[in-house]
Amino acid sequence: MLREFIHLILITFIPGLELRASIPAGILVYNQMSWPAVVVTCVVTNIIVGIVTFLLLAQVVRLVTMIGPLEKVYSWYVRRTQKRIDAAVRKYGKWALAVFIGIPLPGTGAISGAIAAHLIGMKLRNFLWANAVGVLIAGAIVTSVCLAGGETFKAARKYFIKEPAPQVLEQAEPSETGRVKR
Repeated sequence: MLREFIHLILITFIPGLELRASIPAGILVYNQMSWPAVVVTCVVTNIIVGIVTFLLLAQVVRLVTMIGPLEKVYSWYVRRTQKRIDAAVRKYGKWALAVFIGIPLPGTGAISGAIAAHLIGMKLRNFLWANAVGVLIAGAIVTSVCLAGGETFKAARKYFIKEPAPQVLEQAEPSETGRVKR
């Protein structure tokens, strides 16, 4: 069972997948694991992934922007991103980021949220709150879909996919010579 928990943690660390893949894997694939244990493991890991990404991003950006042309591209990208989301951030603040992190769609999540928070210059305290709330929202959505969908999938499979009846081999009768007649 420890091996399955390690698999869930590793899946959660993959950008783009995060708990959107690890919770379904834990609930639907690793059947011997209880779903509350899966959810807690994946949610806590995903919150940690967001925090680590946010904290390391400043160092990575500092190294990358030491290269002149990359610094210009990065500055342009930051200005463009800030201009695009400035209105939502001004109006909704950290709630906007929490919703962005919490919507379980491709391109969203704790890692993308950490990058967005860094690009708009969000303070660590606000990011920590938005990250935790967003990951909890995503965890609740993905878990409820897996629990409801898993049972629905099993019922639909039973109803729509007819298992073939086992084939019974005919018993051939031996002839008077000892050979089997067909």
